[in-house]
Amino acid sequence: MRSWSHWGGNGQPFSTSNGKWKLVAEDTQGLSNDQVYVVDFVILCIGRFSDIPNIPEFPPNKGPQVFGGTAIHSMDYAAMDYKSAAQLVKGKQVTVVGFQKSALDIAMECSNANGAENPCTVLYKTRHWNLPDYLPWGFPLAFLYLNRFSELLVHKPGQGFLHSVLATVLSPVRWAFSKFVESHIKHKHQLAKYGMVPEHSFLQDINACLISTVPAKFYDRVEEGSLVLKKSPSFGFCKEGILIEGEDTPWKTDLVILATGFKGDKKLKDMFVSPTFQDYIVGPPNAAVPLYRECIHPQIPQLAVIGFSESVSNLYTSEMRCRWLAELLAGSFKLPRIKEMEKDVGEWDEYMKRYSAQYYRRSCIGALHIWYNDQLCKDMGWNPKRKKGFFAELFEPYGPTDYVSP
Repeated sequence: MRSWSHWGGNGQPFSTSNGKWKLVAEDTQGLSNDQVYVVDFVILCIGRFSDIPNIPEFPPNKGPQVFGGTAIHSMDYAAMDYKSAAQLVKGKQVTVVGFQKSALDIAMECSNANGAENPCTVLYKTRHWNLPDYLPWGFPLAFLYLNRFSELLVHKPGQGFLHSVLATVLSPVRWAFSKFVESHIKHKHQLAKYGMVPEHSFLQDINACLISTVPAKFYDRVEEGSLVLKKSPSFGFCKEGILIEGEDTPWKTDLVILATGFKGDKKLKDMFVSPTFQDYIVGPPNAAVPLYRECIHPQIPQLAVIGFSESVSNLYTSEMRCRWLAELLAGSFKLPRIKEMEKDVGEWDEYMKRYSAQYYRRSCIGALHIWYNDQLCKDMGWNPKRKKGFFAELFEPYGPTDYVSP
């Protein structure tokens, strides 16, 4: 395979070597023997936000094993029924670690259950521009970040000279859009009052798919004391609770819920038995997962991945990839040479590092989804321009309904 110049040897879904994949299906309940299936093509639709929790690393003797209370991951909490979850947190001092979607929702549930008598602590490492709504100062966010004009403000992978010049010249507009949204969030949530103003821009968060919607009345609960916000770069456990960096006294708590995300890349890697394919699929640790069109690995034939990389609407993006993959399987187009695909992957990696900063491994195309869809459309032989009229094409937001038909 390493000598092939094209994916699968011919740039088509099924290789010239007539290779097969062997799938082993394990019955996790032990009721039956493993089943082995031999197939021509595999599509991995395994997601990335499940199964393998991202547990922080702790210093020796400062992990959950020394804690006198209970420590679980948000995955375990989400698997409980409503009654069991309510009983778990009722009357307890709860600490939720994290500041994204699951963390915010769980913290609100705990504050609803216990009030100010047993406040819930939200322990976070980084402040983010979590939204109160999608109408900054009454203006739809989609008109700022989900149309073609907004993408002219960004340096794009594979762009030409004109696009590069435009992105540079229009950089003050890009900065102004970000500050406009930031001012709305700061005003609506009174972030300065609570010491919650992020150190980075809103643009970075939306490019890294780190935008969450804050539950209603979240900061009201902070004001009344049923939620306590604490920032700490790291923490450890002790018998009484947790040890927060920079504080001498342990923070007493009964229950710690780690809303610290998942190891999606490890989940993808563990699907393979071959060490070679394991290394191929996740790529080097200093680069984004190397998938062409966020779907195909140039060096792994007869396999596609759907639903790993993120966007502002994962269902919408996954549907577009499914349509692209269906056209590829139908023989509507061929893939380019492996070197060309790897070059394209490298350009997207540079884009993600430039705009998502340290979060590039999230493989987010959130603020560049039209440019991405244009590439899929061109591959499939569709017209990438989906609007009627110049101004509509430039300023109207793009969404799933724009791609109903070829």
